[in-house]
Amino acid sequence: MEVSVIGSSQAKILKTDLACRELGLLSFKNGSRVSWGKSQISFGRSCGLRNSGVRFTLKAVQTEAIRPQKISRPQSQHGVRLYVGLPLDAVSYCNVVNHAKAIAAGLKALKLLGVEGVELPIWWGVVEKEAMGKYDWSGYLALVEMVHKVGLKLHVSLCFHGSKHAKIPLPEWVIKIGKQNPSIFFTDHTGQQYKECLSLAVDEVPVLEGKTPVEVYNDFCESFKSSFSSFIGSTIDGISMGLGPDGELRYPSHQGLSRSSKVPGVGEFQCYDKSMLALLKEHGETTGNPLWGLGGPHDAPVYDASPSSNSFFKDQGGSWESPYGDFFLSWYSSLLVRHADRLLSLASSAFGNSEVAICGKVPLVHQWYKTRSHPAELTAGFYNTQNRDGYEVIAEMFAQHSCKMILPGMDLSDEGQLQEGLSSPEQLLGQIWSACKKHGVEVSGENSSDAVAHGGFEQIRKHLSGEDAAHSFFYQRMGAYFFSPEHFPSFTQLVRNMKQPQMHTDDLLSEEEKAKEPVAATSESGIQMQTA
Repeated sequence: MEVSVIGSSQAKILKTDLACRELGLLSFKNGSRVSWGKSQISFGRSCGLRNSGVRFTLKAVQTEAIRPQKISRPQSQHGVRLYVGLPLDAVSYCNVVNHAKAIAAGLKALKLLGVEGVELPIWWGVVEKEAMGKYDWSGYLALVEMVHKVGLKLHVSLCFHGSKHAKIPLPEWVIKIGKQNPSIFFTDHTGQQYKECLSLAVDEVPVLEGKTPVEVYNDFCESFKSSFSSFIGSTIDGISMGLGPDGELRYPSHQGLSRSSKVPGVGEFQCYDKSMLALLKEHGETTGNPLWGLGGPHDAPVYDASPSSNSFFKDQGGSWESPYGDFFLSWYSSLLVRHADRLLSLASSAFGNSEVAICGKVPLVHQWYKTRSHPAELTAGFYNTQNRDGYEVIAEMFAQHSCKMILPGMDLSDEGQLQEGLSSPEQLLGQIWSACKKHGVEVSGENSSDAVAHGGFEQIRKHLSGEDAAHSFFYQRMGAYFFSPEHFPSFTQLVRNMKQPQMHTDDLLSEEEKAKEPVAATSESGIQMQTA
């Protein structure tokens, strides 16, 4: 059997006996077609990515006899676990599995390729959509069952935020409360609100129909554990706790950045909702500086501005180095750490005895890292400067809860950044990784976007090898582009080049098996890909 993508040029990928032998175990109904958004992927006699001029075709070719060989079972202790993220809208806002046939085919392809499993975002706004305490897990149960049948592992991400990209907002009843009480959302100095997640300042304030957000998150986790009890610890081997915007531990400090700007600005402090201002005032009075607690920095730049556009972040003589700067930045960052502490403690309590890995994601805010003040990190909530390590306390807190840390941006290099942005993703990643190593926190990696830039795969490979290799890697994200000829061969090469697991003794052929009759395999022994 030969699997090819038909077009004008041809490049062989997955040239392994493993792929050929396992592909021979699969059968697809002739002529079946699988749609994925505007593109089409079909597995069967023919299938197409209609808009991209790509289609997959199965066809019989001349075969020759080969000796049977057993397939190595991955041994997690010897290699990096690789997971591929499912589409953000794998379960739609209407709580049904999106692109079900395409996802089913994609799961089979990933299984054949040898990845450990997939990552599934589970949205608060889908499950608890209509009313507090009214949970509907039906769409996710159906998808988890699909993953289970294929034999892949599953890492779930509990998303207590909304996503404009996936067109999934917060629960309807939370949005209704927000209209009546807008202070539950993060707010910048102009009054602009970020409505994709709740302000961490209300974590323990009963703003949700008499309950605190932490209590509501806990109820959600308990309902999840009960509904998926037959999968947790077996198919489901990891759970990420959503910690903020896009699931990351940070303030939404870059919500107002212009997409047209080549060099990202420093962002803005998000401390102007009523709850944050009340906490700041209390902090000022407690420390004997009541005037300092009346508001955020008056001399901080706006979203798209550079560090030198105002006096707060200036390298020399900036307010960030003043006693007031330390007062504000210590308070601002401590709230973020306490927020993560509450939620990771909740996750550890809910799932600690379930034999699953508990994770949280810390962003790689690498813009302006080469300046003394590290302004983009400061506005995001990390009190990390040239003279102060802001990640030690975070790694220590993760360690206290026995949680793993997911670090995105492992495909980024300093060379790929604009020089005028004074960015250094490699140095920042090294700093956070060192803090994790010091406190015994296992690190998992993630790429920065769906489209890995030139050289990005080499960066990923670097972080997945050696003594300090990442424990696991979450490759984002499955979709039409993921399986396109522009991308899939590179991903396949990444999988092939990863540190291979050791062969299990049960996988070795016995003398009796070696003597058995040969089986048929393709003479081309591989998957071929052609582009239009």
